[in-house]
Amino acid sequence: MTISREAGRALMTGPRDFEDVTISRFHEDILAGRTTATELTQWYLDRIAAHNVDGAAINAVVTVNPSALTEAAERDSAFAASGELSGPLHGVPVLVKDQAETAGIPTAFGSALFAEYVPARDATVVTALRQAGAVILAKTTMCDLAAGWFSSSSRTGHTRNAYDPTRDSGGSSAGTGAGVSANFGLVGVGEDTGGSIRIPASFNNLYGLRVTTGLVSRAGFSPLIHFQDTPGPMARTVADLAVLLDAMVGYDPADEHTVVAATAPGVGGYAEAVRLAPDQADWRVGVLETAFGSGQAQALVNQVVRAAIGSLREHGVGVVDGLRIERLADWIADTSVYLHQSKSDLTAFFASRPGPVASFDELYATGVWEPLNDLIPGIADGPDTVEGDPEVARRRLKQADFQRLVLGRFADAGVDFLVYPTVQVPAPTLEELKAGLYTALTFPTNTVIASQAGLPALTIPVGFTGDGLAVGLELVAPPYAERRMLRFAAALERWAPARKAPTLDL
Repeated sequence: MTISREAGRALMTGPRDFEDVTISRFHEDILAGRTTATELTQWYLDRIAAHNVDGAAINAVVTVNPSALTEAAERDSAFAASGELSGPLHGVPVLVKDQAETAGIPTAFGSALFAEYVPARDATVVTALRQAGAVILAKTTMCDLAAGWFSSSSRTGHTRNAYDPTRDSGGSSAGTGAGVSANFGLVGVGEDTGGSIRIPASFNNLYGLRVTTGLVSRAGFSPLIHFQDTPGPMARTVADLAVLLDAMVGYDPADEHTVVAATAPGVGGYAEAVRLAPDQADWRVGVLETAFGSGQAQALVNQVVRAAIGSLREHGVGVVDGLRIERLADWIADTSVYLHQSKSDLTAFFASRPGPVASFDELYATGVWEPLNDLIPGIADGPDTVEGDPEVARRRLKQADFQRLVLGRFADAGVDFLVYPTVQVPAPTLEELKAGLYTALTFPTNTVIASQAGLPALTIPVGFTGDGLAVGLELVAPPYAERRMLRFAAALERWAPARKAPTLDL
């Protein structure tokens, strides 16, 4: 579609409110001459300036891309010349977790030690976003080295929950979760090892997807457990999540795990799958009862999640109740490899970069890490190398056993997905975290089930507790079922929309 400059100027309006704008609506407005990439980018930059440090003080952004407006203007010029969008993410301002290297933009991995580290090249995912037409808007906060479920960082301090400033935004993709929800960007990139996309998405009323490992390249991301790590999309709508995912997925010679993106069935076409999501219910879900916690805080979450499951029944989804994994807590503990794998992976990464330290031990010896990230001392006690380590080998074999066990629940019950609370409790307060209410290895998050079983998982916003805290329902599927997962989420989004923008101007 080609629009004359005169017609475009006639259709342009005054200052716009882009709160919760979607990719499709933004592109419709560009094609109709009602807005530009520059206008939207400036709106987000103004929003960040008003509420990142000042105003609501969300503290979701660590570094704004100084070239963001230049990138947006380049998209506008290309459109003016051709009358066509430059790609599926044309002009879309994207927030990127500061775990992804960005050429010319400081990338700190959540650590104050790396505050001045400026990579020479982009992570593969960042390159893919640019090729799809995106504007890299800003880098978002994260806890040190992505080693935790919460938001506190030696680099940036504490990131606030978008719905309650006294509470945590969740981690480790803290800034992407709080930032996308607070309308600091249109969509965002996170990274998930054990729940680092899904926890902040759940706490901030977003969709967040952990893909089957290998669909998205990890090249240029700092690691934690290389065979569990995966970048992934975070968004306010299923459609936006799917468009972003399409741009991220693909084979990358720099990451051998991505061979599955070129060879596995059903890879890609996520946005189209969402557009074709049926109105009729043709799914069966199994309710994993052993993933529902008990206690006062857990009851608040359970009430919201069970109401969402009730809505599924009302719309004809087959619901199989009462599924169980006996000794679930023991399985999770026995398949956790953070304390055995992470030190080796991080040391290899640091040694390959011209940064301030060449190993995890060097970083740990400085004492420059946020004490609330209590997983870091545990990592420090791990082996320097995993080569030949019998405990690492035993736990990886247990992960394979755990995957078979979980998939057995799908087979026995004849279900497409398992569902349960993403996290068993609402977002904790900063004071509760400082008091030691939770630790990294005792926090009641269900996200580790999919991560340690090697399965894809999607957190779906399903509502709020009585005091306004966001709650997510986790959807788990067999490997490479992302298209079907997104179609299901799109149907649920139509049946029971749960998105509510936070109010920052209080």
